[in-house]
Amino acid sequence: MSMSLVLALVWLLIANVIAMFPSKDYHWRNAYVLIGVGIPLLIWVGLQNGFWVALIVLIAAMSVLRWPVIYLVRWIKGLAR
Repeated sequence: MSMSLVLALVWLLIANVIAMFPSKDYHWRNAYVLIGVGIPLLIWVGLQNGFWVALIVLIAAMSVLRWPVIYLVRWIKGLAR
């Protein structure tokens, strides 16, 4: 297993632990940090392991950070109108 996959799994574990704790801002501050760390990590996974593995990691990350993804889709739909 490559180092990028190990770090991606650690990222997913940390994201899930963060989600378990209560937060006054509904975890948005944590989501920004996780996204900022996750995007370069996702690129690294893609470069080391290929597109399909990176897609699986992306889907796993989107399941953890589902509200930012929902708001992004709503924003894109709003631009299309």
